[in-house]
Amino acid sequence: MEAIKKKDALDYHEQGRKGKLEIIPTKPHSSQRDLALAYSPGVAEPVLAIAENPDDVYRYTAKGNLVAVISNGTAILGLGNLGPEASKPVMEGKCMLFKIFADIDSIDIEVKATDVDEFVNTVKNISPTFGGINLEDLKAPEAFEIEERLKAELDIPIMHDDQHGTAIISSAALINALELAEKKIGAVKIVVSGAGAAALSCVDMMIQLGANPKNVFMYDSKGLITADREDLDHRKRRFATEDNLGTLAEAMVGADVFLGLSQGNIVSQEMVVAMNDNPVVFALANPNPEISYDEALAARPDVIMATGRSDHPNQVNNVLGFPFIFRGALDVRARCINNEMKLAAVHALAALAKGSVPEEVVQAYNLQSLSFGRDYIIPKPLDPRLIYVVSTAVAKAAVESGVAKLPMKDEEAYKAELLNRIGRDNALSRGIAERARKSPKRVVFAEGENIKILKAAEAAKDEGCAIPILLGDEKRIRELMEEWDIDLRDAQIFDPRVEANDANRERFGQIYFERKQRRGVTFTDAVRSMRERNYFGAMMVETGMADAMISGMTRNYSKVIRPGLQVIGPAEGVKKVCGMYIVQTQKGPLFIADTTVNEDPSAEDIVEITLRVAEAISKMKITPRIALLSYSNFGSAKGKDPLKMAKAAAILQREHPNLLVDGELQANFALNQEMMEENFPFSKLVGHQVNTLIFPNLSAGNIAYKLLQETAGYEVIGPVLLGMNHSYHILQMGCSVREIINMIRIAVVDAQFKGTGRA
Repeated sequence: MEAIKKKDALDYHEQGRKGKLEIIPTKPHSSQRDLALAYSPGVAEPVLAIAENPDDVYRYTAKGNLVAVISNGTAILGLGNLGPEASKPVMEGKCMLFKIFADIDSIDIEVKATDVDEFVNTVKNISPTFGGINLEDLKAPEAFEIEERLKAELDIPIMHDDQHGTAIISSAALINALELAEKKIGAVKIVVSGAGAAALSCVDMMIQLGANPKNVFMYDSKGLITADREDLDHRKRRFATEDNLGTLAEAMVGADVFLGLSQGNIVSQEMVVAMNDNPVVFALANPNPEISYDEALAARPDVIMATGRSDHPNQVNNVLGFPFIFRGALDVRARCINNEMKLAAVHALAALAKGSVPEEVVQAYNLQSLSFGRDYIIPKPLDPRLIYVVSTAVAKAAVESGVAKLPMKDEEAYKAELLNRIGRDNALSRGIAERARKSPKRVVFAEGENIKILKAAEAAKDEGCAIPILLGDEKRIRELMEEWDIDLRDAQIFDPRVEANDANRERFGQIYFERKQRRGVTFTDAVRSMRERNYFGAMMVETGMADAMISGMTRNYSKVIRPGLQVIGPAEGVKKVCGMYIVQTQKGPLFIADTTVNEDPSAEDIVEITLRVAEAISKMKITPRIALLSYSNFGSAKGKDPLKMAKAAAILQREHPNLLVDGELQANFALNQEMMEENFPFSKLVGHQVNTLIFPNLSAGNIAYKLLQETAGYEVIGPVLLGMNHSYHILQMGCSVREIINMIRIAVVDAQFKGTGRA
């Protein structure tokens, strides 16, 4: 991720709708009556109800699920005091994380006030709007006073995440690291580099967990914090030591734990060597840790290491904490986030790392296995258990400590509610991206002269998920790279038409001729075909020169799929190749097929398509729940399509009884569980939210996904070509760079499976 460029970051925020947030209505608003209920005169009723009982604001408004992310821009990331306007992209990003990880609606608020009194009064004055407040990027020492005063004067959850988020995550990691090192927290020597808000909060949390204050040695920019220093405020003075150990290097001798929250590259290998056996090193400075992961392990193979980076094991990432802490606090309407709730989050995270890791997490990070140990002391950010494990622990602690206004829900019902909140869409997309990045593949792009293709290829390369190979006129491709400042200088470029590729064309043509010579293809025809990029690219994949191919940006689907079918062909045992789209809905991913290949499939073809789709979904560690669609419900109307889908359903239920599939069904009944249960209680799909729709013909499937994409505004990934012998995927004509990147990730993951049987 280091390769992210300035232009990429600016384009991401600028393109399309500006920024990262929008507000959408949650109630019907299409009629005059709807508007009268939403505003005047209907809105008067909830106004009067809230005036009579202020707690009803949680009943009739969004307050209970609304968190303000507030900053004055005095300590933006590692960039310093750049002002409130400059902090807005960060605050929008924090709001986005609240939503995608915990379904918490957030509004960013940038306050033009550096005076503590003015800032506190501003937040207090707007607090009736919100169910919770996340303070962010406030410089110390003002941050401490701001949080303390707001917590004392308001009765909603308030947390300065820069302090407490890091403290919670690092403390959970420390519990597990010390267990592996077979050391007691009360006996270890802890050296801390940094004395800002995060460091002070981390040490305070460690002491609550049992660390001995006399064994903690904290360094700020002026050196060791000792009792004889006269430049300490009351917060630092709490951690002052009577022992003067000298420099940081001297203090590291015989240390058991190093916690770094300062600046990069200030810890040497010699300093790590001087620590006790099984040293715990948490080098959390960003973007460069106090000592790199590789250097620390080279110096001490027995080190238990954590950083703030995603490219090494044991990432201390605040996203493991704040979304789920606020989620639990909001759900029991806690008056604050107290120490009991923070400690509950610590222990929940520590315990989660010791449990059996879901296979989807293992696969997302492209690992053979993942279990508690030196390289896994803290959960991964993509772990779907986080929302219900951490949120439940926090909610229970709020109730038990007496700060909750609502009782704790039944845990199983609460777990189901939480999982339903986040769906699986974001988790699925992130999982696919992470999996692709862990084992990048060579992807050949047939349309190398297209600027969108070049941008997407560069992004995929920078993300670390693909090694691009470009087909086209090399001079033109390099001109475009220069014009658009695209760094693909190391990418291989092949032009199938030029003399330099005569040998490849001859070899590819010979292979193609041997396969097609009894089907009307001459050797000359075969070699001539290899001048076409789609044939040439497909043959690169077939012969192992590439692992996957992407094309279709500028040509009709039928013209692009033909070379793939003729050169690569279906996988063994596959009778029908088909196309599937993944529609990202608020309730989770919706898989639809066939959308691109089979114009009018038979009942037997529908069976084959359904099995291909079910297999693909199962590889994503999602249980397919399949509805075979038509304009009829279980024989309510006659016609070719209803009969075909009913026959296919019967075959599937007879030959694959463990598959959750039924039909024929109308789409609205398939997707509405209440309607299903009321009208068709006999269906296998009752009690199972459908996530897969199989259409009776190509027209229906193709029209449906395009309507969903354009009118509902859902993001779609696809078409994913299923059943091919190798990874070969076709884009929608005119698709966006983002859609191309999504397809690259899919193609890479597909190549991982097809290359090894298991990625």
